Amino acid sequence: MGGTYALIVAAGRGQRAGGGVPKQYRPVGGTPVLRRTVQAFSRHDAVAGVCTVIHPDDRPLYDDAVAGLPVMDPVSGGATRQQSVCNGLERLAAEAPDIVLIHDAARPFVAPGVIDRVIAGARGAGAAIAALPVVDTLKRADGGAISQTVDRTGLWRAQTPQGFDFAGILAAHRRAAGGDLSDDAAVAEAAGMTVQVVHGGEDNFKITTEGDFDRAEALVSGPLMLPRTGMGFDVHAFAEGDHVWLCGVRIPHDRSLRGHSDADVALHALTDAILGAAADGDIGMHFPDKDPQWKGASSDRFLAHALARLRDKGGRLVHVDITVICETPKVGPHRQAMLANLASLTGLPAGTIGLKATTTEKLGFLGRGEGIAAQAVATAVFAQTP
Repeated sequence: MGGTYALIVAAGRGQRAGGGVPKQYRPVGGTPVLRRTVQAFSRHDAVAGVCTVIHPDDRPLYDDAVAGLPVMDPVSGGATRQQSVCNGLERLAAEAPDIVLIHDAARPFVAPGVIDRVIAGARGAGAAIAALPVVDTLKRADGGAISQTVDRTGLWRAQTPQGFDFAGILAAHRRAAGGDLSDDAAVAEAAGMTVQVVHGGEDNFKITTEGDFDRAEALVSGPLMLPRTGMGFDVHAFAEGDHVWLCGVRIPHDRSLRGHSDADVALHALTDAILGAAADGDIGMHFPDKDPQWKGASSDRFLAHALARLRDKGGRLVHVDITVICETPKVGPHRQAMLANLASLTGLPAGTIGLKATTTEKLGFLGRGEGIAAQAVATAVFAQTP
């Protein structure tokens, strides 16, 4: 017994936002609003139990929404929110909580820090609510015309959870029976309790309208991501030597590739593809072949630079696809090593890296075995403001 319990108020029938069911059972990101709200409290280390007040007609919707969650049996609500909360408090009396947190079901994005602050405030002062200071200029209107500018000094926008000493708020609700006060802080105030204000959160908004559902969907999906694709191509001729570099892997061969750097044709093509996705020029602009510092350089340095440029522009690499075009050497025996090295160099999971090899059926300079070519495609995503 004792501890902190959460009472979720979900008995409303509000369908102002549409959807055909009360808003607390509509999905956001595929998950019912009520489930998200209950999870916010059931997963909090300081909350010993969660009880929900529902409309009796909504029991099937409730059961579906909270299936598998560690919750108490629901309580039927009353004709008003105040009566619904009182019913829930009476049920929790058997658990003898020290603190009760009363929260709107339609506020699914309450952060753990907000819950922490309300609990601390309730333990210290006996009552506390989450709220945000009013920052906009307030106007009172009469018949559509401004009649007064209201001083916003000291004004706050009340949110939930609202936390209370359990015995105190239960007694306050019993005394206020039959009324219809707007929130539980008002019930506490009417009983002479001092209610502390703690900072809430901008994301802790109450879903009421269709626009609120749009905002909620944007919140759970994160920022909109704009994909960009870059393409790269490179070719190098054979020269005397005993190995070639492909995707950063040293492959024994009877010849090497001629180039100012290590002539890794595959990494050069990929570097150009990434620079293309970032709309940031090409490999020759960043690493001129006339610059002696790049003579014999390892091509993974070029790739690392391109990835850094992509990140600086707000991009994130999500997929690459490389095709090596040659008659010799055979790529197949080295493919797994090449894939592993590409994953290490790019930070991508192996499942998002494509690597293929083909020939030109003996046609052209590649078909005559005079060199190796590679083409690459890189896909990156860039965050966009919803």
